[in-house]
Amino acid sequence: MAGTLGRLYTGTGAFDIVGRRRIWYSISGLLVVVCLLSILLRGFNLGIDFEGGTRLQLPARGAQGVITTQQVERVFTEAAGQPPESVQTVGTGSAASILIRSGALDTHKTFVVKKALFDQLHPLGKDGRPSQQAISDSAVSATWGGEISKQALIALVVFLALVSVFLAIYFEFRMAMAALIALGHDVLVTAGVYSLIGFEVTPASVIGLLTILGFSLYDTVVVFDKVQENTRGLLGLTRRTYAEAANLAINQTLMRSINTSLIAVLPVLSLLVVGVGLLGVGTLKDLALVQMVGILAGAMSSIVLATPLVVDLTMRRPEYRQQAERVAQRRAKLARKVTNAEPDSVGEPSGDDPTIVAGDAPTTAPVLPPKSGRSAPAGRRGQPVGKSKRPSGKAGRSSGH
Repeated sequence: MAGTLGRLYTGTGAFDIVGRRRIWYSISGLLVVVCLLSILLRGFNLGIDFEGGTRLQLPARGAQGVITTQQVERVFTEAAGQPPESVQTVGTGSAASILIRSGALDTHKTFVVKKALFDQLHPLGKDGRPSQQAISDSAVSATWGGEISKQALIALVVFLALVSVFLAIYFEFRMAMAALIALGHDVLVTAGVYSLIGFEVTPASVIGLLTILGFSLYDTVVVFDKVQENTRGLLGLTRRTYAEAANLAINQTLMRSINTSLIAVLPVLSLLVVGVGLLGVGTLKDLALVQMVGILAGAMSSIVLATPLVVDLTMRRPEYRQQAERVAQRRAKLARKVTNAEPDSVGEPSGDDPTIVAGDAPTTAPVLPPKSGRSAPAGRRGQPVGKSKRPSGKAGRSSGH
């Protein structure tokens, strides 16, 4: 485990993500197919903002104490003859209230439901006394939800068009294509999860879906920038192939992608815990859920989908295939050189000696014989030879006498 974490931290290319891209393609493809089938067969649990309906709200405190959502749901079903679409508590403390969403009710049925809620639950007004005016109602038109969806779709198309132009100019056209495919994967997976689990789709969900596109794009651009840096001038080199350089880029940014995703998840978790658990605000729940799914899908696509797609699109070009062949030929040549290395003469180390690499120069200089047959001048034993022995000044004066 420590070795894996060490390789993950250093980013030395130990994880072969690009080499196993067929596995990642299969997983992503299966996930997309399941989500598409759920969207087509199950559809979405659209809120009343998209389908239209009636919204009722009353204080969560009555004359007999706290009013629960189960009590409200029971009274509503008995009075309206149909169950509500959702009943939830909004706010905390004295400001807590219960929000009821249901299908469209006519004026008479709305009056009957409000009277039944007051007669059985006695909600307290602002003065602390039971009041029927404390129960409010409003009709929601499906036109407003449709307008929200239309504007969101326009914003999505404009966003994707601008992203395509930016990536094609800053990087390359094939990187723009891979980024768009990854973004489409994120949108489909997020929408499919909503369809599978049955989360209610509200305008907050649509807004959250647009926000996760920016996060997914940011993570993808970080990886693409490293890929471009590692592959600059690659066609003139034979050290590694384009796929290997791209895989190294993923490893070098993998820790950053994981940290970014974790940091982005923390505020989303706070929205879920504080907004839903403490405040009971349904809008925050819808926004947090779509962002949670989108962040996880975006991190996955930027690591295991976008860059492998760039590699496949790039390797269709003949110059990169030829460069990969030169890399393979060079490695095969080096492997034959090491395998077939033999000793040059008797007494020299063999090529199998692990301390000697074929082609290396000897580490010590050979001892050369003297140029003539005369032996080296003999000096006193233990005294170095090579310097002439000059008489000292004292010996010279003695010989002069």
